[in-house]
Amino acid sequence: MKNDCVFCAIAAGEIPSFKIYEDDVALAYLDINPFAEGHTLVIPKAHAKGLLDTDDAVLAALLSRVKKIAAHIKAVLPCDGFNILQNNGAAAGQTVNHIHFHIVPRKAGAPVTFKSAPGDMKALEALAARLRMPAA
Repeated sequence: MKNDCVFCAIAAGEIPSFKIYEDDVALAYLDINPFAEGHTLVIPKAHAKGLLDTDDAVLAALLSRVKKIAAHIKAVLPCDGFNILQNNGAAAGQTVNHIHFHIVPRKAGAPVTFKSAPGDMKALEALAARLRMPAA
């Protein structure tokens, strides 16, 4: 596993994932322990530990993908809104030291919580097929 980083291994295809978007800069896939249906992680393919370690050009490109993917998820699910989360350092809840953004779809009236639960792999596979989008 490159850099001992699970997200680098996912980006390299060494670990399977429920991909919904991929291009030369970024990869987006469903979280297997989601906070909500459609919880998606967006990562750069190039390794960077966190926000302060990420090249500005990569960060700008990544954020444009986050916006595009969030709009797509909102349209397909549908959902009424979404959270964008990005944690930096263990004290902030970062558990994988590879910068990533969480897109967490929300429905009106549902409580906002950040509690994960193991996802149903067959349901995640079907949802990924529904949410899959072409690269730029």
